[in-house]
Amino acid sequence: MRTSTGSTRHPHDDAPDTAADFRRLAALPVGPQKDALRQQLVCAWLPMADRLAGRFRGRGESYEDLRQVAALGLVKAVDRYDPERSHAFESYAVPTVTGEIKRHFRDHMWTLHVPRRVQDLRNRVRFASQDLAQTISGRSPTIEEIAERAGMTVDEARTGLEALDSFTALSLDAELPGSDDGYALRDALGSPDPALDVVVDREAVKPRLRALPERERAILYMRFFGDMTQSKIAEQLGISQMHVSRLISRCCASMREEVMQDQAAAREERELQGTAA
Repeated sequence: MRTSTGSTRHPHDDAPDTAADFRRLAALPVGPQKDALRQQLVCAWLPMADRLAGRFRGRGESYEDLRQVAALGLVKAVDRYDPERSHAFESYAVPTVTGEIKRHFRDHMWTLHVPRRVQDLRNRVRFASQDLAQTISGRSPTIEEIAERAGMTVDEARTGLEALDSFTALSLDAELPGSDDGYALRDALGSPDPALDVVVDREAVKPRLRALPERERAILYMRFFGDMTQSKIAEQLGISQMHVSRLISRCCASMREEVMQDQAAAREERELQGTAA
């Protein structure tokens, strides 16, 4: 029986015997004739690619998408196959197509990027857990049992178990389990503390505050930490409100200039150290 490429079928399966066609394809120059033969070879082996795609059904991807990925792997196999250096095309194409499907799952089916090593650990842990579930009744397998069955360390098993819940991301709008008031994950997230913006400034100004005369330091403390008005400060110290205002302005301007000089000196020192290194 001849295939569409003019080849006979193997007697025990439906794999086309395309050895002669691949030799002819390798000898043809680039052009329409080569393209047509290449297309015929792809069509002849598509049933095999479809069967390989079918092995990955039920893993969160539609069968039609899997068929397209398998077909892409088949095209790559046809283009890369060298009949003079490789064995039968089937032995070359099966791992090529299967690898393309596995790469699709690895690169496109995970919401977050997960290292290949962690994905492999996840799969081994999942299979080990399924095997143990058939032999252990009344409880879940321990992490030590999973590690022993999967042939890995306890730390690797723990990493694989954590990855089991990392295949898809939970929406920030998802309602938290056990909440009946619409409390969502986003409501549990923290927010930036506005006080963090002034932490550096406060630390930088501390030495300059300590260096001020006692009266000026007291005035700044009452104004900025005691939240007292200039009039109240003037009344407490027995001086005019205008004098309090001038002291506050002068102290703030002086400390600002000194802090900026300190920061400039620190930057210059870092640059010199970097140049020396």
